[in-house]
Amino acid sequence: MSYILILYYSRHGATAEMAHQIARGVEAAGLEARLRTVPPVSAVCEAVEPPIPDSGPPYATLDDLRDCSGLALGSPTRFGNMAAPLKYFLDGTGSLWMAGALAGKPAAVFASTSSLHGGQESTLLSMMLPLLHHGMLILGLPYSEGDLLHTRSGGTPYGPSHLAGIDSNLPLSDEEKRLCQALGRRLAVTALRLKED
Repeated sequence: MSYILILYYSRHGATAEMAHQIARGVEAAGLEARLRTVPPVSAVCEAVEPPIPDSGPPYATLDDLRDCSGLALGSPTRFGNMAAPLKYFLDGTGSLWMAGALAGKPAAVFASTSSLHGGQESTLLSMMLPLLHHGMLILGLPYSEGDLLHTRSGGTPYGPSHLAGIDSNLPLSDEEKRLCQALGRRLAVTALRLKED
């Protein structure tokens, strides 16, 4: 069964909500959306987490990544870059890189920030780098998605983004939701077309 892996880290829930909206778009286009997250990392020593989180989706495995037909990668912004837990997971994907397991698969990125100029675009661009090293085909959002021209919160051609506010409690705007769903549809449609070849 083909599926799009929606792999993300979320601290306050905004990035998780974006992931769910992307999943809606994937499923509307006829593919399974597989939501996965990563555990937090400890600043003191390696944290020991249970193999299954108390709530939310399961933790991602390399098998989830290897077997997907496409990937949506999401993170809150940390000083203009992805959060450490997501980077830590990606740093452990060397065996997939060596095997070329992700080469030729479509991928996209999404992010959430506390402030409008808090690094949405730099985070999205930096998240693309490991995906390019894996040989993935990067998808963004075209301006045919009219919400890119009208949003006053998040949304970029590099991928959906969300303005969470200084207390990280602003809900996704209607434009942000539609852009997330559009990305999910675009990923699924692209994955299906690539499978036809």
